[in-house]
Order: sequence, then C-alpha cells, then structure tokens
Amino acid sequence: MKSQIVLGSGSPRRSEILKLIGVDFRVVVSNEDENPKSTNPLEFPRENATIKALAVSRMERGAVVLGFDTLVFLDGVPLGKPKSEADALDMLSKLNGRGHKVITGVAIARDGKLLAASEEETEVVFRNNTLQELQEYVNSRDPMDKAGAYGIQTAGARLIQGINGCYYNVVGLPVARTLQMLSDLKVEV
Repeated sequence: MKSQIVLGSGSPRRSEILKLIGVDFRVVVSNEDENPKSTNPLEFPRENATIKALAVSRMERGAVVLGFDTLVFLDGVPLGKPKSEADALDMLSKLNGRGHKVITGVAIARDGKLLAASEEETEVVFRNNTLQELQEYVNSRDPMDKAGAYGIQTAGARLIQGINGCYYNVVGLPVARTLQMLSDLKVEV
C-alpha cells in the first residue's frame, strides 16, 4: 500500500519537482520558527528541514512528511533570502564571478519521529556579470524569495556559468537523494 506523502513546504518549486517525478502528495505548510541550534552554519539546512518535517508530522498522523531547507553558502557564510532589493544586489555582487555552495537539508518524518535526515551539496559558479545585468535581475523582483537572491530555474539562470552536482538541489529538492531516502525507508512513491 502506498504511503500518504505530505510536502511540509509551501514552495511552488518543490511542488513542481515532486509532480515532475510522479510523486502523489499534498502540501501542509509548517508555521514553525526555523531556529537551528547548531553553531555550524553548514548544519542549518538539515536542522531547518528537520524542524519543518517534525512540525507537520505532529499534525499529519500516519503520513510520510518531507521537509527541505536550502541555503546558499559563500565562503562558509549562509546567504538566506534577501530582505530588500539593496540586500539582493549586495548578495548577487558578492556571488558575481565566483563559486559557492548550495546545500539542501532533507528530512523525512512519520508520526512525529524523524526517520532520516541528510544534506545534498552542489557547487554553482556565477559568470562575470555587469552591474547593470545584476540590477536588471533585481528589478525583476525574481530574487526576492530565493536563498542567495537568485533562481537557477528562472531568469537567474542568466547569471550562472556552470554547476557541479545536482541541478534540482539548487532549485530546492535534490531528486536522487530524496528518492533514495524514501526507498531506504520502504516508502512507495
């Protein structure tokens, strides 16, 4: 019997990816505050994904709950979502012409118990964009709801020279890792 799968995220990008790979799911958004306890920022994505998955699991008895959290790291420092257009331009300027890491935490919970958690890491390299190109992208408002102030799946693709690793991880849901974890847990999708 197939397990009921719940995506503990309101991200339209994550929903699109799950639909793309044929996962039958429904969405329940966690309103839990993401306050990781670790002193190591590289652990924040895993902790935040766990917080989301467990919060939704407490509401959705018997369901398999998927939690994700994606952060961009430049020189080990996390870049979250920009707070303003000036913040977005500052982030993009720092990333410009450089490589950085995108890490997504993946957590799967059932009945309030954490069944698995892991991270996926992808290296992204920005090309040398002009200040005008960066400002035009910021003006589009696209970067405002994205970690690191860019979306690889949208017009932000223009800023990128290349990637090493999982493309879908950069979008916010590492497909192979998620499917492997579900398979390891004997969850049919």
